[in-house]
Amino acid sequence: MNIAFARLRTAALAGAFVLAGTLAAQAEVVFHRGNGAEPETLDPHKLTGITEANITYDLFEGLVTMDPHGQETPGAAESWTVSDDGLVYTFNLRKDGKWSNGEPVTADDVVYSFRRLVDPATAADYGYILAPVTNADQINSGELKDVTQLGVEAVDQYTVKVTLKASTPYFTGILAHSSCQIVNKAAIDKFGDTWTRPGNSVSNGAYTVAEWVPQSKLVLKKNPNFHDAANVKIDTVVYYPTEDLDEEYKRFQAGELDFTYDVPSERIKAAAAEMPKEFHNAPYFGTYFYGINMTKEPLSTNLALRKALMLAVNREVLTDKITQGGEQPAYAWVPPGVPGYEQQKIEGADMTQEERNELAKKYYAEAGYSESNPYKVEILYNTSENHKKIAVAIASMWKQTLGVDATLKNEEWKVYLDTREQKQYQLARMAWIGDYLDPSNFMEQHTQYAGTQNDLGYNNATFDGDLRKAQVTPENGERMKILEAAEKTFLTDVPIIPIYHYTNQHLVSTKITGYYDNLLGWNLTRYMAKAE
Repeated sequence: MNIAFARLRTAALAGAFVLAGTLAAQAEVVFHRGNGAEPETLDPHKLTGITEANITYDLFEGLVTMDPHGQETPGAAESWTVSDDGLVYTFNLRKDGKWSNGEPVTADDVVYSFRRLVDPATAADYGYILAPVTNADQINSGELKDVTQLGVEAVDQYTVKVTLKASTPYFTGILAHSSCQIVNKAAIDKFGDTWTRPGNSVSNGAYTVAEWVPQSKLVLKKNPNFHDAANVKIDTVVYYPTEDLDEEYKRFQAGELDFTYDVPSERIKAAAAEMPKEFHNAPYFGTYFYGINMTKEPLSTNLALRKALMLAVNREVLTDKITQGGEQPAYAWVPPGVPGYEQQKIEGADMTQEERNELAKKYYAEAGYSESNPYKVEILYNTSENHKKIAVAIASMWKQTLGVDATLKNEEWKVYLDTREQKQYQLARMAWIGDYLDPSNFMEQHTQYAGTQNDLGYNNATFDGDLRKAQVTPENGERMKILEAAEKTFLTDVPIIPIYHYTNQHLVSTKITGYYDNLLGWNLTRYMAKAE
């Protein structure tokens, strides 16, 4: 063998191996994530659903954010102090905090974002969430026209002071919510309603919007200007809107997805048995319920009819035979798990289902309905096989126990949200997942000051008064008693039919690390990694 040629060939091979190793080290890491319905919006101040919030937690950051375990942790603010009386929070912004365009994130950005959230012109469903802040309620309701009167101010470029109307121990939990994320004024002023689109969006989170193909995929790319970019291991996140849960399940099995939004109820047992390492099922701070339109006759004024429908739902059958995910039958509105809070219960909660059915028949007759004069109602739900199965089962229960004629109507997510907000329904499938671990989060949305978030059209001055009182009650034990009274009032009025308290099901690839089940169910991509 020619020695010179052999040496040349050996050197070439060594160089190829080095190049291959370098390319492998630099290979793009892509996270394929199922995400339920097509997102309604990526504007943090205008979103309402979990599918949207999953994405904005990757795109934006508030003063406070979530850690890998769903607990609040410093976000755009690296630290903060609280005055002795609990009324003034002083946030110190990160000096290395930048927008995706390289410009600094400043105190003025925070002030703008908070004012925009509560401004009625924004029409934010979550405008009420900043209620603890001085003058937030008055501005959000339109009573106070000057948004500069909101209790938030820029002390200097990197210091923000927020003044509350009363001590609120869970305030930083509120700030970790997606609606309190910081947005870019220049992008909004320039692009208006299209400011979140690829090419227009400016964000301060771990990722930026790269591509959005409606009903197909939404692609995010790592933001090199993010303050913790060095620790973000996944380069690209592809969110897939998949309302067909069975299709999502099959895509996971085929290796096309690393993470599913949910698991079809009929597949839960198989997933647990066949994919024990991939299947996750954990308690979730949420309640699945049917909302009653309190602005439409006859349900709005016929309490006996509402009680009959509420009592005739066999929750044990639904959770044992339909959902099958370990959900807890719900006889309360606020889920279990809040320290120091005692759940309030609906009428008949301690009865057997047979006894509840007999009481339901009594109320149904009292409401003016009978076998010869059946009540006719339409059940609205957003497109999902799981929601359909529950609706079919409940309609059957009502028919068998009471003689109710129920029809079903499903709508695509965006249309469904609009129908709810416009209150063009009779009964609608709804759910609420807690934004922070406090019962007020479940109740304030049903007050008159909640604005568009009050999809039920519920109106009770005593209920509203208790929620207002709780906002300014600093002693937690006393405050919890007030909230318990508010829940009791709410359940006595029967504007909802609680069905079950959630568990959270996902399939997560064994290639993914950094994923942790948590009660609030938030899993930010920035904390995860993927092994190829």
